[in-house]
Amino acid sequence: MITVKAPAKINLTLDILGKRPDGYHNVAMVMQTVSLYDTVKVDFAAGEGDTIAVTCPNYPDVPCDESNIVCKAARAFYKHTEVKPRPLSIDVDKIVPTGAGLAGGSSDGAAVVLALNQMYETHLTMDEMAEICARFGSDVPFCLRGGTMLATETGTTLKKLASMPKCFIVICKPDISVSTAEAYARCDARPAKGFLYTDELIKRLYSHDIRGLSTCLYNEFEQVMELEEINEIKRAMLREKALGASMSGSGSAVYAIFNNEKKAQNCANILKEKYNKVFLTQPTKIGCFIE
Repeated sequence: MITVKAPAKINLTLDILGKRPDGYHNVAMVMQTVSLYDTVKVDFAAGEGDTIAVTCPNYPDVPCDESNIVCKAARAFYKHTEVKPRPLSIDVDKIVPTGAGLAGGSSDGAAVVLALNQMYETHLTMDEMAEICARFGSDVPFCLRGGTMLATETGTTLKKLASMPKCFIVICKPDISVSTAEAYARCDARPAKGFLYTDELIKRLYSHDIRGLSTCLYNEFEQVMELEEINEIKRAMLREKALGASMSGSGSAVYAIFNNEKKAQNCANILKEKYNKVFLTQPTKIGCFIE
């Protein structure tokens, strides 16, 4: 059995550049992995054939059939490598909230590709595994690689950036959900911006300026959806001396950056009085890894 830690990600920026002829959108965003993990265990099962048994005991609403991204990951791995499939069991101990914009599912899928590469001794390079990952989700190649990266085009073209300075990141996931389709539609209806927050944030990364970086956090989905609960959480974070706060991805998780662990812990404690899913994390320099 192979056990993989699958990290959550946050979006430091998310700029929508416009709709493509193929229906997808071009984006520019800086993504960052954080120390909040699902644990994915992959093992060969008894019998013949290519059956995949998925369990996710602490998230009963997550489908455990072929629609689960971990199954799509295994199928994509088999198609790319042409190895003979064997029955698999995949157990996902989910800690990263679903429907949060934290790429928990994408990271679980990347974890399966990483595990199968070792189990089948296929010796795929990181680039080859990332190519497989891109077939079943735009965030998946990033979750495999991790760290601090610029994502462009549809989100699968990645460029490594200077690492995010050491800090403490509080993440809060409210019960509300955000319609990604509606968010994209509202972005399409807006006039183009004159500049990209992503460009400005990258400059702050290379100057290792955590305070300056925190003033450049931006999420276009957050701007167009204007959800009061998101704003309420951000206000609470900023009252506790966060350097900056933003929604991650398509939401609805909100995160805040602190340069002081005690202030971050105080913020998390206050948010836990109202919200069940609150986490204190730090930026990491890698993506999925085998324990």
